[in-house]
Amino acid sequence: MKKIHIYWLALLFVLGVGLVVRLYKIDNPVADWHSWRQADTASVTRIYVQNGIDLLHPRYHDISNIASGLDNPQGWRFVEFPIYNALHAVLYKTYPAFGIDKWGRLTSVLCSLASTVFLSLLGRRLWGSREGVLAAFFFAVLPFNIYFSRVILPEPMAVMFITISLWAFARYVYTEKFWGVVISGAALSLAILVKPYIIFYGLPIFYLAWAKFGFRKLLWNPSLWVFLCLAAAPFLLWRSWMWRENYLVGIPHWAWAFNGDNIRFRPAFWWWVVEERLGRMILGVWGVLPFIVGLLVKPQGKYPYFLHILVGSQLIYASVVATASVRHDYYQTLVIPAVSLTLGVGTYALWTSHEFSKQIVRLAIVGSIAAALFFSFYQIKEYYKINHPEIISAGSAADKLLPRDAVVLVPYNGDTAFLYQTKRRGFPFITYPLPEMISNLGAQYYVSVNFDAQTKQAMNQYKVMEQTDKYVIVDLTHKKQ
Repeated sequence: MKKIHIYWLALLFVLGVGLVVRLYKIDNPVADWHSWRQADTASVTRIYVQNGIDLLHPRYHDISNIASGLDNPQGWRFVEFPIYNALHAVLYKTYPAFGIDKWGRLTSVLCSLASTVFLSLLGRRLWGSREGVLAAFFFAVLPFNIYFSRVILPEPMAVMFITISLWAFARYVYTEKFWGVVISGAALSLAILVKPYIIFYGLPIFYLAWAKFGFRKLLWNPSLWVFLCLAAAPFLLWRSWMWRENYLVGIPHWAWAFNGDNIRFRPAFWWWVVEERLGRMILGVWGVLPFIVGLLVKPQGKYPYFLHILVGSQLIYASVVATASVRHDYYQTLVIPAVSLTLGVGTYALWTSHEFSKQIVRLAIVGSIAAALFFSFYQIKEYYKINHPEIISAGSAADKLLPRDAVVLVPYNGDTAFLYQTKRRGFPFITYPLPEMISNLGAQYYVSVNFDAQTKQAMNQYKVMEQTDKYVIVDLTHKKQ
């Protein structure tokens, strides 16, 4: 059997494994880890399904001032360009029986499987078929990546586009065929539109161009100028559109992400990003060995330092968005392609090493990879849990009782996961006194799973529509006499 056939069969097997493991708890409601962020993304899709897809005017159900500090009665949601939501809505409409939540997860799964293919092709182009298959294997089975490639978030799509861009540009510098630079530029543009922080992968792309053409020729290469225009123009147009005065209320606070708490390069920063996230959650401790070996492998080939630039670009990324990298682990989703390629190169280098006993080394490799996956999954499995099922039952009850156009007050500490379950526009936090929320902001119904003082006040003053030991629904349009 030809080697090329073996490569594709191996990659097909990896894809099968990657698909199977991503179907674990695919039916989960949007109430697992990072449900608030998933709810915001899925909310845009739900409105697309109801009102039609409008890429230039994305909206979601949260009409409060929590995200931007400004009242947002239209529910504008100007974060990422909503390509992910458009695809999610289209897929849902093809077979609604799956439901919006499941289709959201499946959208991410499909993007992740595509990333697996193009990451493998990139590894194959720059190192070899075996390294390419190994990189795909790690991308497919790392528990951290499994979870975050079946969530309803735009990151899996951004990763897909950047792996396509890297692969196409690598093809271009080897073949100098114009289609490579066009595909790479277009894919990079889409990646940046979906997740602007993906721009740091531009560093290894620049390295490939510099190593191929040199600095002087690089500046005067018309193909590279086409690449730059393709990559940058759509993002600049989108940003100029969303920064209009009318839409500012839909742009969440963002400056905090860079160094809002001054944690950058402090000991806590290194502990969280390197030791906790990379070392424990992604590599499961035991995966550190092949990762370090991958970085130490003797540089060779036409682009010997590509891997080091690739990993370095992601360290720069984590350092620039320092606070976000520490507070929210899903920010590390973007680094997984670099980690997987490094693991693939390191594992193959150890497997073919002649410095030690071949049998012992290979046994150690298999054991360390198995241990890495086990210990990583031991932590990540907690992410799949639904810790507050009461918000699902309360949301379902509200959906049955309340009018479709109802405006709801759903106090849940600003977390929009509960609001999302009601399928209604409203407020996830009481930002003003209750009478003002009713008279000035139009709140009509109060849905709560916490019987605190505020909830009891609403129950005492307004008509209770339904009450159980887990939730209460209050009609704020009918005041008790």
